[in-house]
Amino acid sequence: MEEIYVSSWSELQEQLFADSWNPELGLHRSDFCFRGRSDVADDLSTSLGRLGGDPGDLERHLMRNFRKYAAADAVPTDSVWNWLALGQHHGLPTRLLDWTYSPFVALHFATASLDRYDRDGVVWLVDFVRTHELVPETLRRRLEDEGANLFTTEMLSEVAPSLDDLRSLAEEDFVVFVEPPSFDERIVNQYALFSLMCRPHTSLDEWLDAHPDLGRRIVIPADLKWEVRDKLDQANVTERVLFPGLDGLSRWVGRYYAPRGRERRLARAPSLRGGD
Repeated sequence: MEEIYVSSWSELQEQLFADSWNPELGLHRSDFCFRGRSDVADDLSTSLGRLGGDPGDLERHLMRNFRKYAAADAVPTDSVWNWLALGQHHGLPTRLLDWTYSPFVALHFATASLDRYDRDGVVWLVDFVRTHELVPETLRRRLEDEGANLFTTEMLSEVAPSLDDLRSLAEEDFVVFVEPPSFDERIVNQYALFSLMCRPHTSLDEWLDAHPDLGRRIVIPADLKWEVRDKLDQANVTERVLFPGLDGLSRWVGRYYAPRGRERRLARAPSLRGGD
């Protein structure tokens, strides 16, 4: 995958919005989704994959128990994809990965951790429209029937009602991008969507390595992070907005008023710290 290093705020904006002009619509409407991380060394592994063990077996146990103990009306309709999206949204280890339509939301997640300001950050971009040209024919037809560029959980359920059904659609690995239901304000404000691999053990990193023309990485140097963070705060792209409620408010206030330079002190501090 192409890796682009930027050295200024203006160059960062140019790269984030490159190729966003859509001549058919006559509008700037990017076909890319974005994922920001505070450490350039991070990969695209899922929370399910990071658990270790057999991801297929673990997924079945996790999903069965999450559905059993969650409130019956927690999802709009009883489908595995709604439950998977809800679980991901609330921290359940799943095969899903969080993405956003908003490059500024991705920049927030690349600059929100003060203890990682000693290292470069990164924003991934993936063209979900071209990615969906590679999905099995039954899925492509469903998108064409809707005149859509990506899936809703309902559309996915019509083609593949279960995890096994999705896996059986093709022998080749594929990835789909899914827009979840608006469970709460957080998922709306983060302009969220998820990537979903057809098999729980399949690596999105490896899939993108095999399709390098579908994405790129923009590296945000450590010495640019404060400028990016300050300008996001001025634009009101903060924890207070992206995580509505007292938890998000507390995170925003704690970070916003932290003395400048705290990130350097944290980087030098011992790693064994008690709960904050």
